[in-house]
Amino acid sequence: MAKRKTTSGSASRARASARTRSAASRSRRPITPEDLLCLVGVGDTQMAPDGRSVLFTRKVVNAKNAYETSVWVADADGARAPRALTTGPKDGLGRWNPDASRVAFIRNDAKAAPRIMVVEAKGGKAHELLEMPHGTVRDFGWSPCGRRIAFSFRATAEEWTPEAKKHREEHGLSNPPRAIDDVWYRLDGDGYFGAERFELYVLDIERGALDCVFDRDTLGNFSWDWAPDGSALVIAANDHPRASWNPGETELFVVSLGDRGKHVLSKIPGLAKGPKSQPRWSPDGMRIAWAGRTGPDGMYGTGNVELFVHEFQAKRTHCLTAKTDLCLMAATLSDSGDPAFEPQLRWFPDGTALFFRAGWHGSGRIASIPSHGGEVAFHTEPGAEFNMGTFSADGWRLSCIRSSPLEPAEVHVLEVERSVFPMNRVTAFNDALVAELELVAPEERWLTAKDGHKVQCWTMRPHRAKGKLPAILEVHGGPHAQYGLTFFHEFQLLCAQGYEVWFSNPRGSKGYGMKHTAAIRGAWGTKDWVDVQAVLAAMRREKGIDAKRIGIMGGSYGGYMTNWAVAHDHGFRAAITDRCVSNLVSHAGNSDHPEVPNKYWKGAAFTDPRAMWKSSPIAHFGNVRTPMLIIHSEGDLRCNVEQSEQVHTALCTQGVPTRFVRYPKETSHGMSRAGPPDLRIHRLKEILGWWGRWMK
Repeated sequence: MAKRKTTSGSASRARASARTRSAASRSRRPITPEDLLCLVGVGDTQMAPDGRSVLFTRKVVNAKNAYETSVWVADADGARAPRALTTGPKDGLGRWNPDASRVAFIRNDAKAAPRIMVVEAKGGKAHELLEMPHGTVRDFGWSPCGRRIAFSFRATAEEWTPEAKKHREEHGLSNPPRAIDDVWYRLDGDGYFGAERFELYVLDIERGALDCVFDRDTLGNFSWDWAPDGSALVIAANDHPRASWNPGETELFVVSLGDRGKHVLSKIPGLAKGPKSQPRWSPDGMRIAWAGRTGPDGMYGTGNVELFVHEFQAKRTHCLTAKTDLCLMAATLSDSGDPAFEPQLRWFPDGTALFFRAGWHGSGRIASIPSHGGEVAFHTEPGAEFNMGTFSADGWRLSCIRSSPLEPAEVHVLEVERSVFPMNRVTAFNDALVAELELVAPEERWLTAKDGHKVQCWTMRPHRAKGKLPAILEVHGGPHAQYGLTFFHEFQLLCAQGYEVWFSNPRGSKGYGMKHTAAIRGAWGTKDWVDVQAVLAAMRREKGIDAKRIGIMGGSYGGYMTNWAVAHDHGFRAAITDRCVSNLVSHAGNSDHPEVPNKYWKGAAFTDPRAMWKSSPIAHFGNVRTPMLIIHSEGDLRCNVEQSEQVHTALCTQGVPTRFVRYPKETSHGMSRAGPPDLRIHRLKEILGWWGRWMK
């Protein structure tokens, strides 16, 4: 009797809970552009060595239209609410010391140079360890022995320091010219750095000494890791005089750290040519793992980024993922966080396996492979996006960031105990906001293109929608990335406004094997367009879509494909091209990543531009009739604003309705996900205004 009563009570509570959720769902409101300001970002998770806590960086928008970052800590079991360890407003790169008693971090005040700070793990006032000159700190970490801290730093050229700028303002002087001696002098989102390069420094805490231990990378793009005993560092770097044109010349260097600044630099011999990144020393110190590939291409490209291990004693290198078709650099794009373009790999603490993130079919999954070779095992389910953090010292807990279409990113701790790891969510910063919102879950479809190729796509139909709706096809950037199952504010916003949203991963995307990606190498507007046409055909057949009210939009390469689509299909009601590529010939010479002749594209822009011109949408713009909104940042160093200027001129010349919205030079290519908050809101309202004008 008692048992039946308990069961009945449980069922009653379950029914009541279901009624509450149903009522809450009915009372939820549509998402708005301004909700973007309420999202709390999390990233850079670091598991405590003892497995009890996890560090992370928290990012919010403050009342003065600026992003604030601070270092927080959460209990791994979620017993207590997360708490701030630092006050901000520009703190990050929090790192545990080996015994988890202290946390070092970087403080970047607006007016001061970056400083290395230390705070007790239990909290309290942070103390300064080191103040650097004006510049940028990138990577940062304690040595396993706890005696040293290594970090990469790039100084600001003297004429561009705050003091120099202030002196010019006080004396009415002009800004100085930039004298450029190398093709590598700027990077989108990083700005103009001229001849300055990142160098690797080691701070000896006991001696109070700071030494530059590596400055040979021609581009300053090296990555590094500590030896397990803290006596050395391994560095993946390219010291070729023309490294921009020879990315395959990356080598692995070892810096042995002696006492009193006596350091020895050596190169690991016998490694195959090819780009290398994120080297990781094995726990026993006998092996080095890294992400890369063999051959002359760089890390970003159509080939898979593989996982390699080199054995010191045997002088032998293995490619562990050679029998798979996985890529360690298949980023999932979103507007609610920075995409994970850098490979993520970690040794399991006993050295038996290597863990990595693999993008596959729209999901970013955590996987592993035995360190001496074997089968890949996936430890997270599809349907979400994971970014991997670090292990506890015993290996039984792993920190990560997880997001999904209905859940903005939050910090999770994985329990390493079964093939699919149980998860413990330890932050809930966005729960209150999500509880207010009426969100739409994507539905997966697989379509068949005219040539028989299978294309994965997703659809998002507004709740309680009736009749035929206007629809929008979103095309992702890259092109060698993927759309997928992560939180995307813009998609939800369009649904809330009554549009059915479709997005897909046509050929050229990552996450479907190397053949799928390489299908458009040097030939944009071919197989990718075939796949986009397959999605468009499905949209036009869909009973719930008004075929006369279909729009297309995208950013970067997605802007390219939008331009290409309206030049080859007059069936769109309207279009939006954002930070686009329109002319591959001019783009080859004014992007922050210059094209290497006869590598990705046949020929070169200045000798044989035929292949680039054939694939340039602007070459086919004599036929365009589709009204178009053009969005671009004047500070975009990846896709120069002149790409959109060409589109605007061509449309105006032909009398096609157009609107050109140019954001100021302080913004960059990634403005939709990392630009000034008020301008991100402005962009979304421009998008809604354009669709409202033409689609309703």
